[in-house]
Amino acid sequence: MPQEPKPSRGFAARIMSLQFAVVGLMILAAAAGAMWATVERVNEQAQERALAIARTLAADPEIREQVKGYADAGSLEPAALRAGYVQGAAEAVRTRTGAFFVVVTEDRGIRLAHPTPALLGQRVSTDPVALSGQESVSREHGTLGESVRAKVPVFAPQGDTVVGEVSVGVGVQELAARLRTAGFWVFGLGLGALGLSAASTRWLVRRLKAQTLGLEPAEMAQLLRDRDAVLYGVADGVIGIGPDGRVSVRNRAARIMLGLPHRHESDDIIGLPYTEARLPAPLVAAIASCDGATLRLETEHAALVATVHPVRRDGADLGQVVLLRDVTTIETLGSRLDAVETMASALRAQRHEFANRLHTISGLLHHGDVAEAQDYLGEVIESGPVREPVQNLAAIEDTYLRAFLGAKGVQAYERGVVLRVGDASALYGSLIDAQDATAVLGNLIDNALRAAVQGPAPRWVEVDLLSEGSTLHLAVADSGAGVEPGLDVFAEGVSTGALPDSPERGQGVGLPLVRRLARTRGGEVWIADPGGRRPDGPAPETTAHPAAGAVFAARLPGVLSTDAGSAERTDAR
Repeated sequence: MPQEPKPSRGFAARIMSLQFAVVGLMILAAAAGAMWATVERVNEQAQERALAIARTLAADPEIREQVKGYADAGSLEPAALRAGYVQGAAEAVRTRTGAFFVVVTEDRGIRLAHPTPALLGQRVSTDPVALSGQESVSREHGTLGESVRAKVPVFAPQGDTVVGEVSVGVGVQELAARLRTAGFWVFGLGLGALGLSAASTRWLVRRLKAQTLGLEPAEMAQLLRDRDAVLYGVADGVIGIGPDGRVSVRNRAARIMLGLPHRHESDDIIGLPYTEARLPAPLVAAIASCDGATLRLETEHAALVATVHPVRRDGADLGQVVLLRDVTTIETLGSRLDAVETMASALRAQRHEFANRLHTISGLLHHGDVAEAQDYLGEVIESGPVREPVQNLAAIEDTYLRAFLGAKGVQAYERGVVLRVGDASALYGSLIDAQDATAVLGNLIDNALRAAVQGPAPRWVEVDLLSEGSTLHLAVADSGAGVEPGLDVFAEGVSTGALPDSPERGQGVGLPLVRRLARTRGGEVWIADPGGRRPDGPAPETTAHPAAGAVFAARLPGVLSTDAGSAERTDAR
């Protein structure tokens, strides 16, 4: 059976091993440096000490006299040398200074003083270099073993003639003892440093684990990859707020939705307090409440739904997450669906009225009242189509738009409002994007109906439509009270009200939606005349709009066809 792979060591074990290796290498390097420095210092001290002893002894006038005398003598007796002044003085110096040896020779290299009396009168085993008149310091191996020795010339009492030399050595045993002491301290301190390093590393690992919630580096790297995959793989916007109130993360979708700067720009919001991150004011208030909230946001190009979620783990506050969802498409489809539903309701009403007329004719024929049936049928033919209470609707040639205005006329009739097409309307050609056109026109008519129902009698809504190539220009006026001074009806959450008998309530969505829809096509929606009554008297009256209601205008490029037939009709007009 294949053996299972051994689990890799944890983060703490790797950190400890690395720390031990680094500290160990540093201790070895420090110990080697300290030992080298100690050896050099001890050698230097030994050389200086040996040289000082040798100089002192070589400068003794009696030693100089005795050595000159031995140098002038033809032969030297060992017995006389052992009892001589030079041997006694050299041994006294060696005993007093603790030197390894003190050797005095004459100018031929014959020993006059030596720690071993049996070697007196014999030639030295090392080169008597001081006989040339120069001092020397070296480490040599002689009859007494390894030593650091200094050799100093002995001059005659009068003159500069070299008559001998003094050689003083300090044994390496003393050097080795000093090195052992230095090594003990160096390695003792190194072991102490290693132990301190182990303790600090263990504390550091525990601290890091507490800050990383017990995650290993590989797990944190995988979490980072997963986070990026989630943040940049979803269409919703995500903004992370840390427990310190600073923006910790935001994805590309959130940047586009809110118009935030790029990640590498100097004014990027990451790291800033959320109150300074140029977020919408309602969103800032929702984050500050810290209790989670869902709210609607309006930007220049999109309608957003923002949800704020507090995040906690193991009782720890990890901050908040803001989720942003673009509902522009949904709201646009809803507005278009409202237009279709309006037409469907009008068709149902017309079908019902057609059915009633057919039932009447069928009943008359069933009872044999043929003459009455003929008279009733004539009245139906003379009255024209089924009720389509829109004045001057014949000015509109587009079948779809006629049907839509007819459906709106039915709604207006049921609410006691007259819907009419303005006399100045001149719309030729057909709609090629009826959904956007009816969505904008339907919302403006609905707002006008609300205002007219709440206004004084007579209640009416007038629609003016003009074509300019493929661009549709439209204006919707009403007999209501107009727009309140200072009220921005296109702002987020601002509502113009609702019909008193309608279950629907204004949510401040329709006008921002149609303006955004028009701007998406390169057009615009605006207030041509806010209306309203003057404080010092009645509202101004005009021939076209005698009441004081508001006038909303819109421009929708690219929604009309531009065929040759339309151009000819425009020229004829």
